[in-house]
Amino acid sequence: MAAQKINEGLEHLAKAEKCLKTGFLKWKPDYDSAASEYGKAAVAFKNAKQFEQAKDACLREAVAHENNRALFHAAKAYEQAGMMLKEMQKLPEAVQLIEKASMMYLENGTPDTAAMALERAGKLIENVDPEKAVQLYQQTANVFENEERLRQAVELLGKASRLLVRGRRFDEAALSIQKEKNIYKEIENYPTCYKKTIAQVLVHLHRNDYVAAERCVRESYSIPGFNGSEDCTALEQLLEGYDQQDQDQVAEVCNSPLFKYMDNDVSASSRPSLPLPCSRKVSPSAVRLELLLREEVQDGCAFPGWPAAGGFAVGDACSSSICWPPSRVLG
Repeated sequence: MAAQKINEGLEHLAKAEKCLKTGFLKWKPDYDSAASEYGKAAVAFKNAKQFEQAKDACLREAVAHENNRALFHAAKAYEQAGMMLKEMQKLPEAVQLIEKASMMYLENGTPDTAAMALERAGKLIENVDPEKAVQLYQQTANVFENEERLRQAVELLGKASRLLVRGRRFDEAALSIQKEKNIYKEIENYPTCYKKTIAQVLVHLHRNDYVAAERCVRESYSIPGFNGSEDCTALEQLLEGYDQQDQDQVAEVCNSPLFKYMDNDVSASSRPSLPLPCSRKVSPSAVRLELLLREEVQDGCAFPGWPAAGGFAVGDACSSSICWPPSRVLG
């Protein structure tokens, strides 16, 4: 069966080359017919699981469509070539071709297709190169935002935020979450704004920036319904606990239903452990905060540099900068 498909693919390649030839009575190559034959060859090679040959056929198809000024079809062929590279586990090269396809979709005036291609590329590379995935998700969000599709844009920003938190890139995560919150506010989804405020505060505390966390809560008072909400009350209690270095109060807030049963979102994944000196002992509330921060990690994937779950216990010497009390004077 595989040999038959390979031969079929080779026959289509030969027909494609014939379409490109010129002669005395044929002055121009027939790019349209050549592209069709290359596409058929790619399908045959793919069915035979000859992904390298399928990728080459897709690339030739793309070039033929470009020469025929059919940008949308050229982009589709480049995207298919990228998927063949995915089958060969050449993910960075696959993403590169899909990015090229997305640019052609934009040039062709089909931004929705471009955004979907970028999102697919992000999913492909997420576990291999999270930094690249963040970039792709942000690009996708920008495309949707330019098209005034804010709900889709904010969803992609959320994916970027989660990856930034997973990579412990908290400065960038804080900015990404702020952009999410701005969009949710624009579309008047105020309850989600409250959750994003919690996420922001926790990220800022993980950066050991109490002032930024406090300012974040203060600025959120302008969001309708936030002042007096349970989210606001919990954050005020949390900040008061950090300010007063009150371990019991911090633990009480972290163990409250609002914090324990939050959606599995960046607002859950960014619950922090304080970056504190390793000469102290691990406190119960600090352990709780570190475990909360891990909740977003799925399928056994831990953030870089973290001890495995169960790698420390209350009273252990601090090996992950989660000791109590805080190293800096709060207030």
